[in-house]
Amino acid sequence: MSIERSIGRHFAALEDPRNPTQSRHNLIEMIIIAIAATLGGADGWVGIETFARGKEAWLRTFLELPHGIPSHDCFGRVFALINPETFAACFRAWSQAVAELIPDEIIAVDGKTLRRSHNRGKGLAALHLVSAWATANRVVLGQVATEAKSNEITAIPRLLEWLKLEGCIVTIDAMGCQTKIAKQIIDRGGDYVLSLKGNQETLAAEVEEAFIEADANDYVDSDTDFVETVERSHGRIEIRRYRTLGDLSGVPRSALWEAMNMIGMVESRREVAGKVTIETRYYIGSIGTSATRFAHAARGHWGIENGLHWNLDISFREDECRVRDPVARENLAVLRHLALSRLKNDDTKLGIQNKRLKAASDEGYLTKLFFEPPKSKEKAEASGRANIRKA
Repeated sequence: MSIERSIGRHFAALEDPRNPTQSRHNLIEMIIIAIAATLGGADGWVGIETFARGKEAWLRTFLELPHGIPSHDCFGRVFALINPETFAACFRAWSQAVAELIPDEIIAVDGKTLRRSHNRGKGLAALHLVSAWATANRVVLGQVATEAKSNEITAIPRLLEWLKLEGCIVTIDAMGCQTKIAKQIIDRGGDYVLSLKGNQETLAAEVEEAFIEADANDYVDSDTDFVETVERSHGRIEIRRYRTLGDLSGVPRSALWEAMNMIGMVESRREVAGKVTIETRYYIGSIGTSATRFAHAARGHWGIENGLHWNLDISFREDECRVRDPVARENLAVLRHLALSRLKNDDTKLGIQNKRLKAASDEGYLTKLFFEPPKSKEKAEASGRANIRKA
């Protein structure tokens, strides 16, 4: 199904918040225009209007537009009225319909603050979004808005409740390493790999000690597995060593965690211009002791940083966005997520920034984005330059 038809279908449930006697422009048509403009490089209401006026003839090939193109003020007012939770729910319905999740798909959950979305004069904190990213499909599956990173612990369960997790591996950083969250993932048919840090101090100490003892015994009779990756790029050499343990007898607190059956360690050794840095991270999980599977999950989690957050900052200039209306800023973030998901899913050999430029200048390409169904991604995420060696 094309993006134009699927948007019409999945956003049809969206209630129009305007007075029907005073509304000149169709709500779904305004949403479609805003999506097209965001694909084509618009980052705010003025940009959306400017794009739409330049592409009016193209838009009229599939939209009615009985009263022409809405003004930027009209776009701003309408998106400040749309219920952001309902708008986000419509987006989740769309994204989960177009993403055919594959077995062991990594669903990476992480938060990002929109730095310039605050309004100190009105006491409005910067918007913080917790998002779920399907790494193989390269699609945002959903997001929840909060006003502080510290609220991620309550936002993550709300987000997971709305997602299809069966057969997938959910990865979350240390903020989401909570027993209730782990149980929720298992109850919904998924598995988890959770990063350990100071927020689970006792468990983290037990896990670290378990690896120290196993290493001292050369991992004999430890129910262990190991895999190593080597990446070379632009003068940088990075070696990652992934080690798992299935014997949790030295981790008493593992009994508190639903279906926990492994602990993991990643040692990263990076050499740049002769300078070497080493970092060790610890994890808990329910995925068994396969080090290859663990490496797939731990490495895949960074897909949300590289595939989502970095592109939002660099290609969509999200941190520069000055839309501060508390409702409009959430809805504009959804537009960016939808546009990025579609651009990521397109196989044109260009970066996201240049895809947006191409969409603005090439109506054939814009038509392709809008009318060709998104493709499911069933390919390995590991770089072709990575060398994986079993111990």
